Amino acid sequence: MIEAAEERTRVTVPLPAGEVDVTAAWGGDADEPDAPVVAIAHGAGAGMDHPFLVGFARGLQERGLRTVRFAFPYSEAGRRMPGPAAHAILAWRAVVAAIRLRRPDAPVVACGKSYGGRMASMAAAEGLAVSSLVYLGYPLHPPGRPDSPRIAHLPSVRPPQLFVEGTKDPFVQPVGQFEDAVAACRDARIVWIDGGGHSFEVAGRKRPAEEIGAGLAPLVGEFVAIVR
Repeated sequence: MIEAAEERTRVTVPLPAGEVDVTAAWGGDADEPDAPVVAIAHGAGAGMDHPFLVGFARGLQERGLRTVRFAFPYSEAGRRMPGPAAHAILAWRAVVAAIRLRRPDAPVVACGKSYGGRMASMAAAEGLAVSSLVYLGYPLHPPGRPDSPRIAHLPSVRPPQLFVEGTKDPFVQPVGQFEDAVAACRDARIVWIDGGGHSFEVAGRKRPAEEIGAGLAPLVGEFVAIVR
């Protein structure tokens, strides 16, 4: 269920073939004008209103943070497969610019689930101005393909980075390879979720996706408070 208090707006993304509008859901009622704003991007196979992201955003709001969940252009158009990475990077730039128009004094945190986080990291490597980045299940490589790591750009990311990862996530096996990739970053740390898969599900422990997402909010909120 989506919080009734959220405000739905449109953000214009200037794609090479022309402008498109994507949906953004603004939430949180923090009193401080400089309260951090966490921009949250969805994964490749799930949209911005997936219960995991709704629960995660609500958990952050309960900790005094503002949130902006948003859709990538391909998802807004109803397509299942992501478009070019360049389009996602342009979407990130447009969303961050929209946040700064409304909250010019607030730190902006770029946060994404899987694909959404990887696109944020690529945007940051190209100069996206954010205070920090949070990745929920960073996809180091396709499952079973540790020979194809997606890490070349990570050392170019300047803001602090938090990788939240499940120890059983097939996208980061072997774990040692992932830890080496993070160690090569400028300022990065990992929080491991013991037994967690790619969506932080734990075998033998059934929980709603919304609850799982909300459960990650405290550790992300702590990181944001430290690096803001």
